[in-house]
Amino acid sequence: MDINELIAGLESDLTEISSLLEKCERQRVRDVLTQERQKMEKELAQKQQQKLQRAKKDSGDKTDIALKAYTVKINNYGWDQSDKFVKIYITLKGVHSIPAESVEAAFTDRGFHVLVRDLDGKNHQMTVSSLLFPIVVAESSKKIKTDMVLIMCKKKSAKKWECLTQAEKQSKEKDKPNMNESADPSEGLMTVLKKIYSDGDDEMKRTINKAWVESQDKKAKAEDLDF
Repeated sequence: MDINELIAGLESDLTEISSLLEKCERQRVRDVLTQERQKMEKELAQKQQQKLQRAKKDSGDKTDIALKAYTVKINNYGWDQSDKFVKIYITLKGVHSIPAESVEAAFTDRGFHVLVRDLDGKNHQMTVSSLLFPIVVAESSKKIKTDMVLIMCKKKSAKKWECLTQAEKQSKEKDKPNMNESADPSEGLMTVLKKIYSDGDDEMKRTINKAWVESQDKKAKAEDLDF
């Protein structure tokens, strides 16, 4: 199968998995889908890298040292947004001093891939394939600034993004406390106490046991008074 077809297939699969994750309510199923998505993201990054290498090779530059260089993942970045664009700021010292063609960016409906070749003897890459919302590929672009690569993702709609990726949104939702008004408050308290008791040392356990016994005694006395 042609590499472009493989990439298109992986991108479609990732879009579908992201859609399923948005609707998924069972944590076990969510974990399985998340693991599968991570595998696909890794495979997509590899295929995109292969595509870039093939394109360079087909252009006749078979001695490109940059493609043989050690590749590192880009971790130093920030992001911001306007009504029309989501902007990713990738900090790379000296990136403005290398040839512009050494900085490549490819976009998909829900992601982008950046490859900076031969900067300080290394290649630098970043792949995001689960953006929070779809983008307009044809109107997305890159800009090279002093010590920085700016990725401009054109929003399909003007809605405000609460985070950059689906994974970040799911992580935030997972960490949210249970705000179910119909839930018994004592159940939440008991859960917290059980965790503290389980993780605590002997002194902490004795303290909790004493407090529990005293509270039960008070409760029993109060019930006796009601009679």
